[in-house]
Amino acid sequence: MFSEVRKRAQKAGQPPGTAIYTGEKSDSQPLVTCVQYNGSDISEKTGNQLKDCLTEQKPGMNTWVNVEGLHNASLIEETRNHFNLHPLTIEDILNIEQRPKVEEFDHYLFVTMKILEWLPKSFSFSINQLSLIIGKDYVLSFHEEKSSRFNEIRKRLLSTPNQRLRQQGSDYLAYRIIDAVVDQYFVVLEGLGDQIEDIEQRIITSPTPQNARTVYRLKRQMLLLRKAIWPMREAINHLLYVEDELITKFTRVYLRDVYDHSMQAIDTLETFRDMLSGMLDMYLSGLTIRMNEIMKTLTIITTTVIPITALSSIYGMNLSGVPLMHSSWGFSIVSSLMALIVILMMIYFRRKKWI
Repeated sequence: MFSEVRKRAQKAGQPPGTAIYTGEKSDSQPLVTCVQYNGSDISEKTGNQLKDCLTEQKPGMNTWVNVEGLHNASLIEETRNHFNLHPLTIEDILNIEQRPKVEEFDHYLFVTMKILEWLPKSFSFSINQLSLIIGKDYVLSFHEEKSSRFNEIRKRLLSTPNQRLRQQGSDYLAYRIIDAVVDQYFVVLEGLGDQIEDIEQRIITSPTPQNARTVYRLKRQMLLLRKAIWPMREAINHLLYVEDELITKFTRVYLRDVYDHSMQAIDTLETFRDMLSGMLDMYLSGLTIRMNEIMKTLTIITTTVIPITALSSIYGMNLSGVPLMHSSWGFSIVSSLMALIVILMMIYFRRKKWI
């Protein structure tokens, strides 16, 4: 949770715009995918450097450059020079703990957000950063590592030309990417919701310390989710009302729909947080109730044993004046008396609804 603070400390003393990658170092080659398209034509190329796949752009064509892997400094510098990006943009792209936001520059919009992916084997999720640059006729997307999250969008681009994705401009492509990111939030929330329902049932039936540890783990995950999802509302709202011709009126209608989805995700997240807070109180109440039940059982046992112990003490004194001390029926009579006392006390406790 405090990794953001530690990674920020790496940049202490550096001038603004210093390109320092704050993620984990890697020896793998980055992957660059360039798709150029319009309503009638499309081409796709891949490579390890921008120059390997980006050819001269034809008039009327939109370009989508997808960069997977930020550890290669030469690739990022090449991209910056080719598209004339601001140094502060490059700094934010390489800072993988950047808060989701939207920034306006002279000839492009910069958007950064968090991608969530549900991990069913570990019942957890991963968080990765995605940066988008929206230009007049191009979109640049930067991932921390190689992924297949937007393969469906690429397939749609490569399929039929008579769909909106091919007919509209770069801003609509950016909307589709943002929409795919927000839709993934609900997959993560659904997985966490199943866990919350399960732990709630277990706390009601049998509260244990393991349940409490699970609740605290879920609360920690909710904090991470809140940092990723809450700023998205502000970022999408910024795109909706930005005074820039890069976002057309046609695309703003669809962005409003994404804004509604982000609000629904936030509402669900806050509901889960309230449920987890209530579960902690439920857990403590369950422990108290269980302790009271144990104390009640022990008290009933103790109360039942007291008269039996008194009779046993009397006949254990071996005094000649004790009734039935020398009778051959003494043991049977005293044992029957003890059993009768226990039965009468149980009947009394049952009528009082103590047991």
